[in-house]
Formats: sequence, structure tokens, C-alpha cells
Amino acid sequence: MDVIHTLNEFLKGQYMGIHTYEHFIEKIEDPHIKITFQQIQQDHKQHAMQVAERIQNLGGVPVDSEGLLGSVQGFISTFTSSDTLEGIIEQARKGESYYGVEVSEDIVKGNLDIESHQLIRDILNKDREHVALLDNLLH
Repeated sequence: MDVIHTLNEFLKGQYMGIHTYEHFIEKIEDPHIKITFQQIQQDHKQHAMQVAERIQNLGGVPVDSEGLLGSVQGFISTFTSSDTLEGIIEQARKGESYYGVEVSEDIVKGNLDIESHQLIRDILNKDREHVALLDNLLH
């Protein structure tokens, strides 16, 4: 897998996160938690822009959505998502932990140049902060 393809796979995950948080934000009534979710979503938007820019700098064309698989997963999640505040936070924490960190680490493992690797490492560290923030909201 080449660097551009790897970064595009990672970028699809960022778009999936943006759209998932959009869905969560629509359901949240608590203003403090809504702001927290909006901040996390803004981070994902910023990360998507950084990764897209890196792809362009490498001579590639960045994807502009989460792709078909991400769209299907997003559609299914609208039927399986919780309506309780605690359930929404728990779903966000699991998604951030699993897709945001674990799956993303697998996607980029060993397939990046030094500059791209640093960018992705910084993004994954921010995603780990999101997991901790969501953990704190639950406890």
C-alpha cells in the first residue's frame, strides 16, 4: 500500500468521525456536552484538512467522503444508536477508541514517510485525548 492510498484510507475514517459526531450532536440537549462534542468534531475536521493537504503535497488526490463502506456503517448506526445521553457518550467513546485509534493505527502501520507518520501520530494522540475526555464525561 503506498503512502497516498494509506493516507486516503485514514482520511475516510476522519470523515466517518465528522458525520458520526454530527448525528450525535443532533441528539444531545445538554449544552455543555453538546459543546464538547462540537469541539471533538472540529478536531476531526481540522485533522481531515491536514491529511488532505498532506496527500496533495505528495501529489495525490484526497478522498472527499468516508466512502461506501463508511456510508453504510453510518446509515446502520442511525438505527442502532442510543437515545440516552450516557448511551451516546459511551457510543462516541467506543467509536473514538476503536475506529479513531485502533483501526487507524492498523491502517497506517509501517506505510508512511517520516512527515506523514508524524502528522498521523499527532492526530492519534489527539484522538486518545478525545477518549479520555469522553471517559471523564461518563464518570
